Amino acid sequence: EASVEAVVHVKITAERAQNYYNPFNDLFFGRPSTPQKQEIQGSGSGVILSSDGFIVTNNHVINGAKEITVVTANNNEYEAVLIGTDPTTDIALLKIDAEDLKTIVVANSDAVRLGQWVLAVGNPFNLTSTVTAGIISAKGRDINIIDEQSAIESFIQTDAAVNPGNSGGALVNTGGELVGINTAISSRSGSFEGYSFAVPANLVMKVVGDLKEFGRVQRAFMGINYNELNASLSEELKLTINSGVYVANVIEGGAADEAGIKKGDVIINVDGKQVRTGADLTEAIGSHRPGEQLNVLVNRNGIN
Repeated sequence: EASVEAVVHVKITAERAQNYYNPFNDLFFGRPSTPQKQEIQGSGSGVILSSDGFIVTNNHVINGAKEITVVTANNNEYEAVLIGTDPTTDIALLKIDAEDLKTIVVANSDAVRLGQWVLAVGNPFNLTSTVTAGIISAKGRDINIIDEQSAIESFIQTDAAVNPGNSGGALVNTGGELVGINTAISSRSGSFEGYSFAVPANLVMKVVGDLKEFGRVQRAFMGINYNELNASLSEELKLTINSGVYVANVIEGGAADEAGIKKGDVIINVDGKQVRTGADLTEAIGSHRPGEQLNVLVNRNGIN
């Protein structure tokens, strides 16, 4: 009940070019049909982060919008201004002119546990203020859905039912605290088929902070090329560990080079967070700004 009041309905108006085939153009004039612009409507969800009207949603919800309308749980409508977007995490920040809005408490998403109960709050199929329940099914999921260079995919996976319209809505723990922003579903039909994915709250808040302060995201990079370790790669490299991130190359003059990380090292922990996969590494690094210092633990010999 506490989190429902902090989740809003985001409605957008956009223009899309539509190709209308006109056979008479080809037959009599020898030229192809020209694209026609058509106004379309879309919708999703958003989460109020501050009482003065800062709202986080997904980039794909508002992408291409010429008008953005926010409807709060008490049915008040506001025209929203787009503060900034980060396609690499599929996060966008909106601002409405309002005061004393109900806000959500943000949890430490690193602390969520497998099997922990969570609830998805949003507006699926334009059914406002809908709540569904499930558990944390997995963490650090990379599903290759964000088609951007340097994309950060380290999703929280849950079996709470999420459908079109839930995008940008809240994934909360049983205390009503935000642990993620619902972003994607795994589906062949376009509707929920068992699993959904949320951007972790810690990463969301880093992106939001950058968008508020700079208007764009400040991305940190280690300066390495890497491969995820698995059993076959470990066997090929004659290592006895089979999880972590194998440093395939260190870029000269980069942060990793200056820190003494070498080709052949296996990164297993960043700032106290265990690194098993590339998604774990990109989330850990992507949650920080350039110039910040991190403690990186490596296995140099590849031995348990």
